[in-house]
Formats: sequence, C-alpha cells, structure tokens
Amino acid sequence: MLDRRGFCVSLLVLGGCAATPGGVPAAAAPTFRPVPDAGWDAWVAAFRGRAAAEGIGAGTLESAFRGAGFLPGVIERDRNQAEFRRGFEDYLQLVASEARVAEGRAAFARQSGTLRAIEGRYGVPAPIVAAIWGIESRYGARRGTVPVVSSTSTLAYEGRRGRFFEAQLLAALRILQRGDVTPERMVGSWAGAMGHTQFIPTSFQSFAVDFTGDGRRDIWSDDPTDALASTAAYLSRSGWRRGEAWGREVAPGTGGRTLRPDAGGPVFAVGRNFDVIKRYNNSDNYALAVGYLSDRIAGGGPLRAAFGPDANGLTLEDRIALQRGLSAAGFDAGTPDGVFGDRSRAALARWQAATGRTADGVPSPAAVAALR
Repeated sequence: MLDRRGFCVSLLVLGGCAATPGGVPAAAAPTFRPVPDAGWDAWVAAFRGRAAAEGIGAGTLESAFRGAGFLPGVIERDRNQAEFRRGFEDYLQLVASEARVAEGRAAFARQSGTLRAIEGRYGVPAPIVAAIWGIESRYGARRGTVPVVSSTSTLAYEGRRGRFFEAQLLAALRILQRGDVTPERMVGSWAGAMGHTQFIPTSFQSFAVDFTGDGRRDIWSDDPTDALASTAAYLSRSGWRRGEAWGREVAPGTGGRTLRPDAGGPVFAVGRNFDVIKRYNNSDNYALAVGYLSDRIAGGGPLRAAFGPDANGLTLEDRIALQRGLSAAGFDAGTPDGVFGDRSRAALARWQAATGRTADGVPSPAAVAALR
C-alpha cells in the first residue's frame, strides 16, 4: 500500500517503489535491529506527553515502547528509495508471472469460502481481493517482521516525513490500546505497513474490520480472514461498484477510456472500479496488475497481445536468455525472470569487464548473442 501522498510504505513493488516483492532490493539489505540513540530517546520522552494528550494511556505507552528502539536500517531504506518506475511488462513478471498465478489459484482455493463470504458482504469480487493479497504479501507468505512502534517512531524522529509518521505511530498505539494486537505481534514492513494486505496504521484505523467476530481486527494472524475482509471494506467504502468489471484487454483503437502502459504492448479499457483500485495504490501499473491477476486467478488466460522489444531492443525471452547465460558463465544474475534489476546489471557488468567489453551493465543484443 502507498500512503495518500504516494510514499512507498509496504514490502512490495508498488508503482514507482523499487523494492523487490516481499523484501528489500538485492543490492541493499539493511538490518532492522535497534541501536542506542540518545536523540531517539529524547524524542520518545517528548512524544509520550503528546500521546497522552491524545488519549493514549500510560500502560499502553509502557508496553508499546518496552523493547522498542531506533532502527538505522529503516532510515537507510527511507533515504535510498529509487525514483524510477518499472515498465508494465517487468512489473507483471514480478507480481503476476505464471508461477504467481499458480500460487494465487491455490491460495484462492484454500480460502474460497471465506473470500466468497466477504464478496457477499462487501460486493467486491473475491478474485480482486485475492489479487491484492498476492501482490501485497505473496498470499501471506511475506508480511514483514519489523516492529511497527520502532519503525514509525524512528521515521517520526528522523523528521523528513515526521508529521506523517507520528500520525502512524499514534494510530498504531490506538490499535494496541483497543486490543487488536499485542506489541510483539505488531510487525510489518520497514515503514509500518502491516499484515496480509499491508495496511498502514491510519488506514487500519479507518477501514479494518473484525470479520471473524472474535472482537479483534487481526490482520497479522496466519488466518487472513480479517485482512481480506478489511481490504474489501476499504474498496467498498472507496466507491466500488458492485457487478462492474475493473476493465479488460482490448484491441488497439478500441473506443472508450483506454490505457497502454508500455508502447507497443497490450491495451486495456478501464472503468470506475479501476480508479477504486488506485485508491489502494495510486499507480496505473498496480491497478492493471491487480485486475489482470484477478482475471487469471478466476481462470482467465494470459494477455493476447505481446509486448514489443524494450528500449535496448530485447524481448522478455532475450532478457531471460541473457540472465541464464550470465549465471551459466559464473556471473550470478539471480532468478531468470527477464527483469533486469541491480543484481542482473551487476552480473552483466562483471562479465563485460572480464571479457574486455565496456562494463556499463546495459543489456544488448550483442551480449545475448555472446551468452546464448
């Protein structure tokens, strides 16, 4: 999930966020262990008074900050967010590959009864909710392990977005005070996005629901029920129109409101519910991926139109062949998925240097031919 101003706060590739699904970029893996910091200590001491004035009880403050601390890894991640957007083809490979589709269909089958019950109450199609679940946490496999009180207090103290993260910290404390979760279980991404569908604390406060009826809105449990229902509630309250599709792939030149995210690639006609998905994450790529993945989870086929060559003249198959060739030659390019990120570029640059070429890490048809 992105916050309302577009900052990347969750674990996954969201629009322009550069993190890899379920974790941090391969080129940078900061640790999230608290370290002593006198400035953070002083900030927390002052914050306690502001929190008390907002109705946070002394017991909640004491339990929430017991064991909490300053996390330098969070600051590192916040300052090193890449300012680029992946192409739609790369984005789909990361979040809606054939392997991810298979995972989604299996997860949907396991939770079909719950998802259908949620659809019945909120009117949001079960496959849409399942697709968001898959993109946000790989169907619950990667929900984040960073303590939310530590991460949000670190970012509030650091000050670059202090007001926003102090609001997130206050919301997290209200969640604890209500009894939805304990401080030990309140974990999430490096920036405080939580649970199966990566709610930031203020969004949790506004939209989370107790679908199981146990008195707690528990989006952290291995049972995804409350998280999935909360996502449906979010979309429903954001204006989801029951019975309307998000959109569909169409032929080029089709009338109506259409999007073509990659030049030469597939074209999509979209409607009002596409805009509602963007309320969850204000990115065309994200909303298109949710819609596409939901259709695939529901049994639909792959895109009909092919993506053309990228800016370097390579197709997806070329990039996969290049990654495989690099790894076979002893230059580890990571998973051969056709997504040329930092790891693949570094491997290519090492191979180029070792073979007397210009070590710029830029994939090319010549490199593909040499490594096939």
